[in-house]
Amino acid sequence: MKVGVILPTFRDDPADALAVAAAAEAEGVDGVFAYDHLWPMGQPARPALAPFPVLAAVAQATERLVVGTLVARVGLVAEEVLLAEFASLRLLAPGRVVAALGTGDHLSAAENLAYGVPYQPPDVRRDELARLAAELLRRGFPVWVGGGSAGTVARAEAVGAAVNLWDVPPDAVAAQAQRSEVTWAGPSPGVEDDGAARERLSAQVPALARAGATWAVFGWPVSLPTLAAAAEATRAA
Repeated sequence: MKVGVILPTFRDDPADALAVAAAAEAEGVDGVFAYDHLWPMGQPARPALAPFPVLAAVAQATERLVVGTLVARVGLVAEEVLLAEFASLRLLAPGRVVAALGTGDHLSAAENLAYGVPYQPPDVRRDELARLAAELLRRGFPVWVGGGSAGTVARAEAVGAAVNLWDVPPDAVAAQAQRSEVTWAGPSPGVEDDGAARERLSAQVPALARAGATWAVFGWPVSLPTLAAAAEATRAA
């Protein structure tokens, strides 16, 4: 199983995200990911950096890190634009891009509406996601689909994309692993300098690996040395 970290992009500038990416590569973490929000969930007064420019800067500054969205939300830009953004990112990081997609939900609807971006009904968003996922797979990208609902998971399975589950227990990962590739993402178990959090992380990573996850991606802040060591231990077991 590979491990990654979600970059701190709810900032005015990318300095923290670039520093975390550099540290992640130095520690042996496999990849870094960025949210696709117009503001932090429910906090419209705070900033949010767009994912593709940040990931492009990381791609240029690193040699082996996988870079990916978590997740690029369909409907914020035209389908052709989103495909072009992934294609451009791959030019900077050949073989190192994960195209993770999501539909958004009622919690993110206000972001669309505030900027005059239509917020389509769920089935319309799911159909768009399925089209994009199928085309990205055709172009050779690893594709993850945020599995927030049964309808979205069904579309991911139908096109052959991996299902990304957010903050679920290992038994839910194991159940999905019977039907498709499954990746996991979720919050960090605690701040980087918290010894108890490091112990929880050291236990959580192998539990997710045993359940069948191919990736586990944690929110920032997280202990990068502990994360990398836990992943290496699962691969050596």
